[in-house]
Amino acid sequence: MTSRAVVVDRPGAHRLVTRPCPDPGPGEALVEVAAAGICMSDREVYDGHRDAAFVRYPVIPGHEWSGTVVAVGGGVDPALVGRRTVAEGFRACGVCERCRCGETSLCTGGYAETGFTEPGAFADHVVVPARLLHPLRDDADLRAAALLEPSAVIAAAVRAGRPRPGERIAVVGAGTLGLLAVQLLAAVSPAELAVVDPREARGQLALGFGASAALSPAEAEAESLNGSFDLVVETAGAATTAASSCLLARRGGRVVLTGMFTAGAVGIDPVHLSLSQLEVRSVFGASSAAWVEAVRAFGAGLLDPAPLVTHEFPLERFGEAVALVGGGDPGTGKVLLLP
Repeated sequence: MTSRAVVVDRPGAHRLVTRPCPDPGPGEALVEVAAAGICMSDREVYDGHRDAAFVRYPVIPGHEWSGTVVAVGGGVDPALVGRRTVAEGFRACGVCERCRCGETSLCTGGYAETGFTEPGAFADHVVVPARLLHPLRDDADLRAAALLEPSAVIAAAVRAGRPRPGERIAVVGAGTLGLLAVQLLAAVSPAELAVVDPREARGQLALGFGASAALSPAEAEAESLNGSFDLVVETAGAATTAASSCLLARRGGRVVLTGMFTAGAVGIDPVHLSLSQLEVRSVFGASSAAWVEAVRAFGAGLLDPAPLVTHEFPLERFGEAVALVGGGDPGTGKVLLLP
């Protein structure tokens, strides 16, 4: 049996290859990919903008995906065959201090992640350690389940933010992470759930997902909302959003930084930070515990990523698909590859 895969040999150069279907080794599972999402990290890999310590060329990208287990290696429960599933991307060692503390996304055993240093899911099949699988319900929508990786990141942010019923909560950014955050936070029954994003269309989507208000940054400033929110979840990763999110929080409030910032981002004012006694947390990826929470929320119907998908492409059209991501078109949401 053969299997196709998109290989990025070096920045800007990719090819679709046909190879023998990989075999799962001891402790591994072979998954037939149903859908794989393309995110900005994948675009960075393709463009050559990802930190060299976090990518290994040539690489088969694809860290947001879903599929069905078709074979398992030695030592793996054969009952997994036929199960719909997703899997964690970080290949944590499981034995370092951070892993032992449950912080698997902070593993100090060396960075390894599906789709960046290990073959990913822009392919017909992907092989992963079976211990990283999170089986889904038999009737799970695999197209929607491909977004459970960013959902797990947001579950990590919500865990860090500790939202409580009746609180005033703001989400900064209405991209994929922001809209998923709205869904999970709405389930906590906040008194107010405001979304701040300059794109009106994205704000309207947020209202449909449970937000009580959608504001542009200028509107948030005009309404003097700084210092208003118990919890602010930042998801945009834009140059100014870490600083502006801290300004939105009330004195003694909580801020969770979820977006991936780049060099040159505006720093947080340490005077404001100390005088307001803010609690600021950041999120890098998702721990195993956050994955469990995201999968449970998905299975319970509290999380529905399907409406975020706007484009679907076969593997042969990877070049067109990756060009859409980060291209600036406000009508582009989540882009999927369907092998």
